[in-house]
Amino acid sequence: MKVLVVGSGGREHAMAWKLAQSNKVERVYVAPGNGGTAGEAKCENVESPGGDPAKAEVQEALAVFAKNAGVDLTVVGPEAPLAADIAGRFRAAGLAVTGPGAAEARLESSKVYAKSFMEKYGIRAARSAAFTGAAEALAAVQSRFSAGAETGAAPLVIKADGLAAGKGVVITADQDEAERTIRSFMEDGALGEAGKTLVLEEYLEGREISVLAAVSVRPGQKGTILPFVSARDHKRRFDGDRGPNTGGMGAIAPVPDFNAAAQRDFEEAILLPTLKGMEAEAFDYRGFIFFGLMARGDTCHLLEYNVRLGDPETQAVLPLMDADFAGLCAAIEGGTLGDFSLAWKTGAVCAPVAAAAGYPGAYRGGDRISLDRRAFEKTGAILFAAGAVRDGGAETPGGELETGLRTAGGRVLAVSAWGVNGTEARQKAYQALQAVSFEGMAYRSDIGAA
Repeated sequence: MKVLVVGSGGREHAMAWKLAQSNKVERVYVAPGNGGTAGEAKCENVESPGGDPAKAEVQEALAVFAKNAGVDLTVVGPEAPLAADIAGRFRAAGLAVTGPGAAEARLESSKVYAKSFMEKYGIRAARSAAFTGAAEALAAVQSRFSAGAETGAAPLVIKADGLAAGKGVVITADQDEAERTIRSFMEDGALGEAGKTLVLEEYLEGREISVLAAVSVRPGQKGTILPFVSARDHKRRFDGDRGPNTGGMGAIAPVPDFNAAAQRDFEEAILLPTLKGMEAEAFDYRGFIFFGLMARGDTCHLLEYNVRLGDPETQAVLPLMDADFAGLCAAIEGGTLGDFSLAWKTGAVCAPVAAAAGYPGAYRGGDRISLDRRAFEKTGAILFAAGAVRDGGAETPGGELETGLRTAGGRVLAVSAWGVNGTEARQKAYQALQAVSFEGMAYRSDIGAA
């Protein structure tokens, strides 16, 4: 079996690594991949004209490659190519692909559509309202904060309707911040077209949970959503959940405070209504979904859908999967997901992210990534590259071995370590992280801390 993975981040490295473990898989192509996937067993990076797989011409070139290379299944990692209908193009070309089409991808690519879907099918979520004009949005903000002037209004969540690379959600503490955010998005065009329509949403307190899941739904047929173990992403840049939002500074799996009662509530109030809505809308959804939850006690609210696996949650979840990931992807595409036996290892994984200095603001690239391999291997950890490219290296007398990688992005890599429990996983992960170094390396020290 030959598999093509579309994407270039740490998530795609983890996916390629897990796919390559399957006895069914002889080759994993990654387009465009990164420095880590280039060195992974059974894996090979594929360059495409134009580079960006969200472009129609690149998708068409990848479809031609998949046909010529005899690819049996394509698995799409990021959201932008899915929103641009890479799955539809591949299926029209007679190619098997794990990923939803553009219509179904609106659950992530349009916050307005997603909120209307939640409301229509009774999915428990935060209350919200959509606005297409800045004047109306500003008036709503003034009314909302004026009403709470005496008692102190709770924060307000402002979400850009379209895809914004993790920059489209802002939790505003007061009226001034809310107004600045609206003007920045709607009048100044800080997010381009993605911010021309906004959703103003109530702020929910609680514990954030990520539940990734496999989905196989076809028109006129009974569908299946198979949830994975829970995970938690740490979005803020600095310890103690301070600083600006990022693409994710680390993740853990499973989440110790997501108990069986909360899991049942999630399935009854969110997962099952989502499945019923997909069936009622005659979705052709063969891929993955990400439920972003807020849990308070044993009660869950849905914050958002993503129509793919999360990053960096995937780097924490896939090392725990005790099943054939290639077989799972094939079952999703082939409509046999309901019969697939999905099992999980005991224990926990902690996966802190190492970022370039300055991230999520301006950062530099080109710095060599070094690894004390003997110290790293003692922990049993796995290094998943993200913003890193290949660059040959050599062993040094001090036992330090160049990884053959240079930095080339904001989030450079994640280190995923398993332990019998969360405490041991965290200890091993940070021991492993100490064996990695590059100029300006920055990370949070509290990923997975109680």
